[in-house]
Formats: sequence, C-alpha cells, structure tokens
Amino acid sequence: MADIHVSQAVAQDDLVIPLIDFSAFLSGTPAQKHQTAQAILNGFQTAGFIYLSNHPIPASTISSVFANSAKFFDRPQAQKDALSWYSPEANRGYSGYGREKVSLPDEDKGEVEKLRAVPDLKESLEIGREGEEGMPNMWPPVDGDDDAKTFKEVMLGFHDTCKDLHMQLMRAIALGMGIDESWFDGFTDGGDNTLRLLHYPGVSKKVFQRADGQLQVRAGEHSDYGSLTLLFQDERGGLQVRSPKGTFVNATPIPGTIVINAGDLLARWSNDTIKSTKHRVVEPPPKADSSDAETYPPRYSVAYFCNPNFERVIEALPGTYEESGKKYEGIRSGEYLVKRLTATY
Repeated sequence: MADIHVSQAVAQDDLVIPLIDFSAFLSGTPAQKHQTAQAILNGFQTAGFIYLSNHPIPASTISSVFANSAKFFDRPQAQKDALSWYSPEANRGYSGYGREKVSLPDEDKGEVEKLRAVPDLKESLEIGREGEEGMPNMWPPVDGDDDAKTFKEVMLGFHDTCKDLHMQLMRAIALGMGIDESWFDGFTDGGDNTLRLLHYPGVSKKVFQRADGQLQVRAGEHSDYGSLTLLFQDERGGLQVRSPKGTFVNATPIPGTIVINAGDLLARWSNDTIKSTKHRVVEPPPKADSSDAETYPPRYSVAYFCNPNFERVIEALPGTYEESGKKYEGIRSGEYLVKRLTATY
C-alpha cells in the first residue's frame, strides 16, 4: 500500500502545519482515505491549521473569484457604501476601512482594547447563502451592469463549491475521529456559511511606522468563530500564525493550495481536542525588484467561513468527553455566531 503524501508547509517555533494531498481522500484506496483523514484531524489537533493540495476546486475558478473581487473593490466608494453590512444575524454586506473590530472569546477580553487601538487596514464584502428570508445579500445592481451580473453569478457558484468542500472536510474529520463518515452531514448541508472577499489597499511604508510603537497590521490577532475557514491567498501573503512559543510565524502562500484552519466553534464542539489558533495579517515587505520600495502594493484574499447549520445544537462530539467530561454547555450554532459577530461590529 502506498503511503499518502504529507509534508511540512510550516515548521518553526514548535508550530508544524502539514501540507496534505487531498486526492487520496477523494479517490484513493480505503486505507489511503483513512490515512488522509487522520492526517487532517492531526493537523487540526496540533496546529489548528493545514494546507490542502490537490483539492477539487479548479485554479480557473479561484482566479475568476479573485478577478471579480478586485473589480468589485475598484467600484466607487458610494456604490460600495450603499451595500453596507447591516446586522450580525444576517452577516451580509460591505464593511469599509476601520468598521470591523477585533473580537475574541470571552476569556480573551483583556486583549480586545489593546488590539482595537490599532485599526485594521482592510475592506470586505460578506456573502451568505442566497434566498434566506429577511437577510438579503447585498449585490451591486445588475440592471445594465454586466460586471455586476457576472460578479453575482461567480460568487454564488463559488459559495456552493466551497460548501461542498466543507462537507468533504468534515467527513474527513469524522473518519479520523473514528465516527461515521456521514456524521456531520446533517450539520453542514444547510450552507449557513459566509464567503468573505477582502481587499487590503496599497499604502505607504510610513503607515506601518507608528510613533507610539504599536504594530500596524492589516488584520489584527484573532481566532475565527465557526467550524472551519478556507483561505485563498494571493501571492503577496502576510498571514501569520501564532506558535506554541507565542511568536507569529509566516504561513507563506503555496501555489495551488488552500490554507484551512479550525475555528472556535469546532474547538468547542471537539471539547478542545481541536485547536482554534490565533492568527493575523501583516504587511509583507515590498519585493526586491519593486519599482517603488516605499509603497506596499494591494493585497487580496478570499475567506470562506464554514459553520454548522444555524438551528443545530452543538455539544461535545462522541469520543471527546467520556473520560474528561464536557467542558461546555450545548449551544445553538446560530446563537453562538450572532453573539460573536455582535461583538465584532
């Protein structure tokens, strides 16, 4: 039996993030599928992050999403402001620079004010599943605007594509945990997930040279709220993951891969056997051959925040609490996420 391909994408300061070939889970032998599932689970248990290669999302699809995202953020500010984010229950719409505030779990509230003192340099658009009553997505008007029509089609298609990958990843986690592979299907089939387009504008290097000594960052230190996050990076990079030693380690982009991390709700669901690791986005240095070394170029990324179906109650997973007991009370997925989002905006 051939072993599956797992290497190290990151290895520094006791942080080891594996690079896992997902094709063995999708089309390998039963033994290879099980090995891949165990590698995925182990990555989330030890680092909270994995890199996934040979995943089922075509490179052309991802390129189209990035191109259409850049076109959206290039629209006049008044057009974007008209699509403003409007409630934590919906979590849909546009957020301009400085609107989002860092939100951390309850035990980390002492860090919040320090983090909020340094505003994040980004704008974003949140897109949820289409057709949810009373919670419309905020699309640019499509009448007479072919770019807006294409944008909507591309993003809705990508939302569904990422939903499918989320379900496959949760099946891998289930298999790795020794429970039925389809155990999570009834928690993930609703698609209560958020596609987030992010734009970090080009800025002068002076912006990051703060007189008060604070580190100006693109996005402050935080953990994600839901079950999993699928992160698609451009070649600029900037993602840093907090190591067991307390340092921040570069999670450098690897072409053709998706960076995937576990969120707070999955950590809670797993009775803290899975880690939700803090991370941030900093400004990578200008390229050596840059014609303007005094300016940092724009950066784009796309994050797909996966959540259990909002109506489902999340309690400790089988096999995680029988010896140690349950660390958390059961909570409805949607209730938990609204609580976290309310603290964010």
